Amino acid sequence: MSAETPLPNAKEVRELVEGLIGREVGVETGGVMVDPAQGALVGIYVDRNLRLAALVLMDVPLAAYVGAALGLVPLRTAAEAAELGALPTSLSENAGEVLNVTASLFNHEGAPHLRLDRVYQPGEALPGDVAPWVLSYVRRTDLTMEVSGYGTGAFSLLVL
Repeated sequence: MSAETPLPNAKEVRELVEGLIGREVGVETGGVMVDPAQGALVGIYVDRNLRLAALVLMDVPLAAYVGAALGLVPLRTAAEAAELGALPTSLSENAGEVLNVTASLFNHEGAPHLRLDRVYQPGEALPGDVAPWVLSYVRRTDLTMEVSGYGTGAFSLLVL
């Protein structure tokens, strides 16, 4: 029998994001639960049987700042996206790549292998089997993250 999917801690999340974007990232635990109804980029992770196993949500400001930092996009562009609550394609794709690499946080020896199945854009409706989980009290890590030189946003990671 395989072990359960591990719940990454704040340090692991910070180190992964810092390594990807090449900037310091400040992390505080006890952040708010990211609510897609308020605007969020949502990554859906599945196991080998295509069963929903984990979710990662970034509010629009964090997705904009992470996407901008990864693509070396000026702060002004990211700040405008955060203010408007919508992500231009370039920032969305970059933040989506961070969600893709985040799958590595779940894949430990003996645990089920997870992969990113789909990314839902801010304002895009989540499937009926996913939506109830996002604000549930399951194994989760809710963080406030500050991308150095850009700004602050919210991050939620759930293991189902």
